[in-house]
Amino acid sequence: MTPSRNLPIGIFDSGIGGLTVVRELRKVLPHEDLVYLGDTARVPYGTKSPSTVTRFAVEDTAFLVQQNVKAVVVACNTASAWALPTLESRFKVPIFGVIHPGVEAALEQSRQLRIGVIGTAATIRSRAYETALLARQDKVKVFTRACPLLVPLVEEGWMNHAVTRTVLEEYRAPLLRKKIDCLVLGCTHYPLLTTALRKLTGPGVHLVDSAESCARHVRRQLETSGLLHPHNSRKGTILSYVTDETGRFSALATRFLGAPVQQAWRVDLPTVAP
Repeated sequence: MTPSRNLPIGIFDSGIGGLTVVRELRKVLPHEDLVYLGDTARVPYGTKSPSTVTRFAVEDTAFLVQQNVKAVVVACNTASAWALPTLESRFKVPIFGVIHPGVEAALEQSRQLRIGVIGTAATIRSRAYETALLARQDKVKVFTRACPLLVPLVEEGWMNHAVTRTVLEEYRAPLLRKKIDCLVLGCTHYPLLTTALRKLTGPGVHLVDSAESCARHVRRQLETSGLLHPHNSRKGTILSYVTDETGRFSALATRFLGAPVQQAWRVDLPTVAP
């Protein structure tokens, strides 16, 4: 069945970080209905093997396809790094990840082709950003740093806490010594740290928000494919599902989206054969 323009866009993440992608999608596609799935029962994906992440991502996508979505956004850097080719081969709806839009934005912004990338240990270990950057520009120098402490600090709400500033200083110092002129925020939690990061990196380093670049990419692709919602006078809805902890999700979702959200529904995901 050809996807209809009236159908919602599906978004999934291992937990709540992907809500920054939802927030950016609401800015550039305010008329679209969105269906969000947070796999909170199995978070984090960053500590899992590539095969397990791929299996989880297939199950997440299968659930969203069951909700009759017209496209799926993989709002998780780890799943984008490991699972995207499998998802694209198994499902007929358009699939969008967060890595390639971030790479394109970084190359557009960097003048010296010295690009830093911060992310979870799994994302950095996958070398997905490094591989994608070098595939597009073989002269680029890529410097990466795993930042495992940032996600729990964001979820604690400590975006402007002295502890967070100290941790950010430790993480960003080695990258600045490499004279980077662009820093990719390779985790969907990290956009909430943009203000603190800008103070530490200064005006000479451009910050690439992977959630923002992903949302712009999705809009371009849907427009090119003729899949944008035809009614531009309506306000889109957000329907949220989680696999565990509905109460905690709702509290954190308000912080991530900057506005109150409806209670999420708890669901069990379908088991999908490998």
